[in-house]
Amino acid sequence: MRTPFQISHAHAEALNFLRDSKNLKWTYISPAADFQADGERTGEYTLAGEDFTLNSKGESTISYADYAIALVDELVAGAHIKERISVVSK
Repeated sequence: MRTPFQISHAHAEALNFLRDSKNLKWTYISPAADFQADGERTGEYTLAGEDFTLNSKGESTISYADYAIALVDELVAGAHIKERISVVSK
């Protein structure tokens, strides 16, 4: 099993690979710090940039279900090509 450090390091390497690529169309979507597998699906979320972002309750949390909605919404909109964005619950 990988440690959280190893996982975050692997994600950083993947992001660097994407940033260095010239012929790929990509968007990297990071979940909130507390990524909840069994969290409630609210259908609401906030998109943010690369800075650590808190929601209106001062938390960095998102359910898998709301992350999936944000991912599909971004796929359809295509508003952040060649960018890293993040998503947190409202």
